[in-house]
Amino acid sequence: MAVQRRDVAKLLATVGGLTAVGSLTAPLAGLTQVFERGYSGPVYSDGVHLVDGDGERIGEDRLAEGDQLTVFPEPRPGIEDAPTLLVRYPESAYGGGTNMAFTVSGYAAYSKVCTHAGCMVSDREGDTLVCPCHFGKFDPRSGASVVGGPPGRPLPQLPITLSSDGFLVATGDFEGAIGPGGGE
Repeated sequence: MAVQRRDVAKLLATVGGLTAVGSLTAPLAGLTQVFERGYSGPVYSDGVHLVDGDGERIGEDRLAEGDQLTVFPEPRPGIEDAPTLLVRYPESAYGGGTNMAFTVSGYAAYSKVCTHAGCMVSDREGDTLVCPCHFGKFDPRSGASVVGGPPGRPLPQLPITLSSDGFLVATGDFEGAIGPGGGE
């Protein structure tokens, strides 16, 4: 049985179509209803503990300098409700753009939702946070300012402090709109 040119063309068209559909998976997976354009509802408030994916509260010694962790408001909601990037650097590493009143013990917290298309900022290149959908890049040491790609504004910063028992807590909500929109 000989392979027909038409059969090869059909196979290539099918593979091409599946590739095109697959390329939409990452951007669409990061979009959620909570982060529609203009969303500005409160997700954190004063005294709300930051917890990891297992619901464990985050203590002052949880991260080493240069590390990051995805955290949530307690009690831990679903991923669509305020995923937050917690980073830790020496306080002297933070520069312009970082609201130092919103940091504590070298920790800074930013929305994990990209301000371009609402995908989750989950990758890193050195100290730069990278959104995998359109390769937006943010510098967490400069207020999560945009250093590459299409986002038009930084990731909103979350004001945090330490509770009397040594755990990280929010002192309010994010300083700006979460996700796309919000002045872009």
